[in-house]
Amino acid sequence: MNYSLVIALLWGSLLFGQVEEQNPYSLDANFFYGTVLEHNTEIADLITEHPTGLIFSYNRMTYGFNDWEARYNYPDFGASFIFQDLKNNALGKNYGLYGHFNFYFLNRRLMARIGQGVALASNPFDLERNFKNTAYGSKLLSSTFLMLNYKKPNILGRIGLQAGLSLVHYSNANIKAPNTSTNTFAFNVGVNYSWVEDDLPAYIPQKRTTLIEPLRFNLVLRGGVNESDYVGVGQQPFLIVSSFVDKRINPKSTLQAGVDFFFSKFLQKEIAYKSIAFPEFGVRGDEDWKRIGLFAGHELRFNKIAFVTQVGYYMYYPYDFEGRVYFRAGLKRYLTEKIYLAVTLKSHFAKAEAVEFGLGIRL
Repeated sequence: MNYSLVIALLWGSLLFGQVEEQNPYSLDANFFYGTVLEHNTEIADLITEHPTGLIFSYNRMTYGFNDWEARYNYPDFGASFIFQDLKNNALGKNYGLYGHFNFYFLNRRLMARIGQGVALASNPFDLERNFKNTAYGSKLLSSTFLMLNYKKPNILGRIGLQAGLSLVHYSNANIKAPNTSTNTFAFNVGVNYSWVEDDLPAYIPQKRTTLIEPLRFNLVLRGGVNESDYVGVGQQPFLIVSSFVDKRINPKSTLQAGVDFFFSKFLQKEIAYKSIAFPEFGVRGDEDWKRIGLFAGHELRFNKIAFVTQVGYYMYYPYDFEGRVYFRAGLKRYLTEKIYLAVTLKSHFAKAEAVEFGLGIRL
């Protein structure tokens, strides 16, 4: 018998087992009770009682099998469902579905969760049936939620407890007017269940790597539909052409600087409308509706997903709309090293202008 062959096969099987990725996961359910914040006086009459809701989440736990996991202290990623009763007949109830990340601090006892997704409003604005709901102009909403919890797993077997604070935001990003949005600040308490107990893989230490790339040129086309704040002006398409250079300075961070060309048809309609309906504003009606902005930004990489933040300033600004400073935040998904998709929110401080869907190339 060839013992060396047997030993080689056993050793090979051990090595194969060591490199096979495991997929531990957990579930948690939370009840929350809070209040709708009065961030805009237009929603003051919609804040009547304390909203309540439920958050159900699935979490894939990481342990460093992929290099990016150790860089962020072994976060979880997963999906959440939120049901919220706004405790106001005009606002109704919302149902949201999200993708999220959990980040851990203080010996993994403090969990910070950020989730982004879409929600359905049960009772959106309707000029005849529900004119009071100035918060949600459409049934489909963009939604973000934040959670900061003290988390203690495995108190009783695989069952643990968690409690803390949550913030749930709903807005349609001016896809349809009106859109004053809501922000719910809440206290939450819940239980968690880990599908691992003692057999969680050992955390793989972070590899000390450096990653510095030369300047890269990017071209991005973004589009979508949005509407003026004046109800009834109508939804219009928009196109944004972005050209910028970026430089990746380490595995996490990429710096950006470039120019945006905005072609927003809703501004053309708003200019025409205001020149007739509100002559006291001094709008002539022939102002140019196009804009050009310079921006700087940062990209935070999580494997093939990146979180993008940018701040810009309109250099060409013939019509005054919400000020010269603008912001952009959202997610990118790299399909290859050169091609990516992006979903971003463009705003002027707390005032959203549009949800942008983009396709980009990085050379």
